[in-house]
Amino acid sequence: MKPKISLAIQFATKAETTPTRANLRKWVLAAQEYDAEITLRFVDETEGRALNHDYRGKDYATNVLTFPLSDDPLIGDIVLCAPVVEHEAAEQGKPMLAHYAHLTIHGVLHLQGYDHENEADAAVMEALESQIVTKLGYADPYRIIEDAITHG
Repeated sequence: MKPKISLAIQFATKAETTPTRANLRKWVLAAQEYDAEITLRFVDETEGRALNHDYRGKDYATNVLTFPLSDDPLIGDIVLCAPVVEHEAAEQGKPMLAHYAHLTIHGVLHLQGYDHENEADAAVMEALESQIVTKLGYADPYRIIEDAITHG
C-alpha cells in the first residue's frame, strides 16, 4: 500500500523557476516510505541564510534544510532556497527541474531518518537518491557532479 501524504507548499520568494505543485508531489511520493505531513517552503537568500544561521550555526544560505518535527506520525518541513538551487544548477550544468527533484528527494529522505554524517550513511543515502532520481527519468545527480569534477 502506498503511503499517504499531506503536502503543503509555500512560496516565500519571487523566483520564477520554482517547480509546479504536480512535480513536487510526484517527487515527494517517489521518496516517501511512510505516511507523512510535509511542508515544502521556497525561500529567498535572506530567509535561507537566517534559517541556516539559527538552526545550524552557518552564516550562508544553503540549498535545502530539513526540519523533522515528529517521527510518528512523520511530520516535517523542507526549505529550499530558490536562488541557491538556481545558482547550483547553472554552475553544475544541471537542468533546473532535475536539481529541484534531487534536493526535494534529499529533504524527504532526511525527514525519514537518512543522513550523510559519515561515509557509510552517505553511501546509503546517495545510492537511494540516485535510484529515485533516475527512476523519475533524470540523470544521476552524483554522476553529473563527478563528471564536472573530472572533466571541468
